Amino acid sequence: MPFIHSEFMLKNKTAQRLYHEHAEALPIIDYHCHISPELMAKDHRFKNATELFLGGDHYKWRLMRTNGIDEKLITGDGDDFDKWMAFAETVPLTIGNPMYHWTHLELKRYFDVDETLSPKTAKAIWEQVNSCLASDGFTARGLIQRSNVELVCTTDAPGDTLEHHRRLKDEFDVRVIPAFRPDLKKVDFSIVKEIDFFHENGCRLSDHAVDDFSEETVKALVFLAGEYAKRGWTMQLHVGALRNNNTAMFNRLGPDTGFDCAADMNIARELAALLDKMEQTGGLPKTILYNLNPKDNYTIGTLMGCFQQGPTPGKIQFGSGWWFNDQRDGMEAQMKALANLSLLPRFVGMTTDSRSFVSYPRHEYFRRILCNMLGQWVEEGEYPADWDALGAIVRGISYENAKNYFQFKRGKRT
Repeated sequence: MPFIHSEFMLKNKTAQRLYHEHAEALPIIDYHCHISPELMAKDHRFKNATELFLGGDHYKWRLMRTNGIDEKLITGDGDDFDKWMAFAETVPLTIGNPMYHWTHLELKRYFDVDETLSPKTAKAIWEQVNSCLASDGFTARGLIQRSNVELVCTTDAPGDTLEHHRRLKDEFDVRVIPAFRPDLKKVDFSIVKEIDFFHENGCRLSDHAVDDFSEETVKALVFLAGEYAKRGWTMQLHVGALRNNNTAMFNRLGPDTGFDCAADMNIARELAALLDKMEQTGGLPKTILYNLNPKDNYTIGTLMGCFQQGPTPGKIQFGSGWWFNDQRDGMEAQMKALANLSLLPRFVGMTTDSRSFVSYPRHEYFRRILCNMLGQWVEEGEYPADWDALGAIVRGISYENAKNYFQFKRGKRT
């Protein structure tokens, strides 16, 4: 049996039935990611497996550094095949790390590779992947279409012309919309024009890295939240990252290159005060709260209940396991906290938060983990085998809740 098979990670019959009957065939709504709209607009063709798998992926870079690989073969000017071999040397050591599962799901789903990646198989897999990349249907757009993606929401700064999004609207049958991500240190009233421009171009979400709760940050967020609420947008707050810790490497490579970690700041009082101020002033929009340190799961899970309000089910959301929590234990911990403290069936589910065009099997990974967790509860007698209710829960978390929450409509902008 190949490593990636139909019942991968589905450890009981209930899990298997839930996944295959309700989750497997659903489209993907990827409401937060960092893939390049320019590469999509140009329908970029990747020159080889190294560019596709290693380009911009700091998850892989961190592991390769830990394995003692020279930076020349990670982000440097080393030969592409040598970089691929260095990655292949690292992958067998990622036992227990989500990278092992992600890599083999990607190889299987896009390139029909059944062998596991190692120095022994690396050359043959390199040739198989490269052969596919040279053929039709494996460009940036083609890879997204192969993934059964319905909608992609990119991350874009004020000042972006959004020309790539407009081109994609006319040329691509997968809907691609921008999300608004301003620098919180540079927010002033003139930013309203940018918000209106993004709105006119289909934007319905914002995204903010909340690395501190300084007076400047709070003032900016409260102002922006009021503008988002007026327009019916969803605000995403990512809390708890300590960024750019290695100054020498930051100076060499810049941000988002693998030198961030989870912070250990206390967030309850400051985050509660922030949401409360938003609610009292311009109105609190639909909001998704992500935390990078799992110690904050119960803070987020209980705080969001203080601000729920109809008619929107789950108006305040506990975001899916983010960044370092984007693995089985992190996903399960987030969903179990959500189930213990709120309503798991109202969860808007998974998003890739990725820069990779082959990261969409992470949605499959999430759905398998979800179905396995629910299946275990059923088989242990903690929830009845009510297939109608269970099917609705799985479909909701996998796809339908996001579609309803963001009010996305297939094929046209709202």
